[in-house]
Formats: sequence, structure tokens, C-alpha cells
Amino acid sequence: MDTQAGPGGADRPPRVVIADDQALVRTGFRMILAADGIEVVGEATDGEEAVAAVRRALPDVVLMDIRMPGTDGLEATRRILGADTRPADAPRVIILTTYDLDQYVYAALTAGASGFLLKDVTPEHLAAAVRLVRSGDALLAPAITRRLVERFAARDDRTVTLHRDLSALTPRELQVLESLARGHSNAELAARFGLSEATVKTHVARILAKLRLRDRAQAVIAAYETGLVTPGSPRSPQAP
Repeated sequence: MDTQAGPGGADRPPRVVIADDQALVRTGFRMILAADGIEVVGEATDGEEAVAAVRRALPDVVLMDIRMPGTDGLEATRRILGADTRPADAPRVIILTTYDLDQYVYAALTAGASGFLLKDVTPEHLAAAVRLVRSGDALLAPAITRRLVERFAARDDRTVTLHRDLSALTPRELQVLESLARGHSNAELAARFGLSEATVKTHVARILAKLRLRDRAQAVIAAYETGLVTPGSPRSPQAP
């Protein structure tokens, strides 16, 4: 599905805003992205500047440091991807962190971020990540998202709960969402339900559209926060 944010689409280089309070990080990322043909259209040293840069430049992707002075990356992500922002119109946010599986990363994912990168990411991975989320995919594998949810969902009261009405989904879509939340890939979902991968992708696209979710990472979180899947619950039996 084509879910490009911002003007233009897939026929032009991704447009990126970099938000980080360290000048060396911003400079390094800008040079890496430029070398890969990715356009940096704005920089910010804190969350307030990040929100302003996004409104001004309308980027496809925001590289957002989670810890910055003043307004941090978590609050900036919430404001950029607020409830009044349609998923198709919003940029994709990639959280930058020094720590693997940081509790703030989980909070950012519940606010709508599309994944996270450690700051020691390789140049190749950084450019690939920007292009991946710009295409509408999530940067986190569902299994990693699941571990984040199970680790932090019950203990982080600051997170923004996703209120979703699962009654909009068909029985098959509920099965797909449950299995997706347990970390199954499209190929595994296809084998599990006796479907083609193209049909699985169609089911996933419909789930995201009906629940107004940006990507698979948010779908995993929605499955947990609505109670469809609970931390530590056993996998459901093989579907017929």
C-alpha cells in the first residue's frame, strides 16, 4: 500500500528532519543521509524545535532523539502524531536512543512512532531505515515490539493508551491481528491460515485502516492494550 507522508510520494527522495541536542550527531546523520540521496529539510535541538520544523518542512520521516533538554522527544512525538493528525498525513517518526529496549521507546511507540534505532547504527542501516518507514512499514520486527510491550506495558503509567474498537474487524482479521501481535511474519501468517502472502498483506492493510494505525508496530501494541493478547499468554492453537 502507498502510505507516503507529505507531498510528492515515492518518486522523490525521502525528506527528513533530524532532532538531536548533539551537533555532532546531527551533522553525522545529515552527511550519511545526503550521501544516500536522502534530503535533510530541517534540524532541531529539542522537542519544541522539532515540532516547529515538522510543521514548516513537512518531512516524510523524523529522526527523534528521545532525551533532549526542555521538551523531550517523547512529548514531541505525541504532538507531531496527535489524535487530530490523520495517519496518511503525518511523518513517520524513528526514535533515536543510546539504550536498547528503553522504556521511553515503548512510550514513543504507543504515541505512534514507527520504530527505533540505536545511535551507533551503521550508515547503511540508517539510510535503509529511513526508506523503510517512509514506505509505510515499521522498523521494529513484531517480536521485538512484543518484548517491549510485555516488559513495559504493565509498569509505565505515562504511556498513551490506544483506545481501539476491535468490533470493526472480521473474525479472520482478529485472528491475523492476534498472530501478528505474537510475532509472526507475513510468511508465517500465510502458512498458519492457509493463505497467500498477498492475501495476508491485504488483511494487515485492512486492520491498519480500520483501527487507524500507522504500521505493524502500532498494531502489536493495540492488540495488547485492547486485551486481545495479554503478556505471557500462550499462543492460540493452529487455525484451521
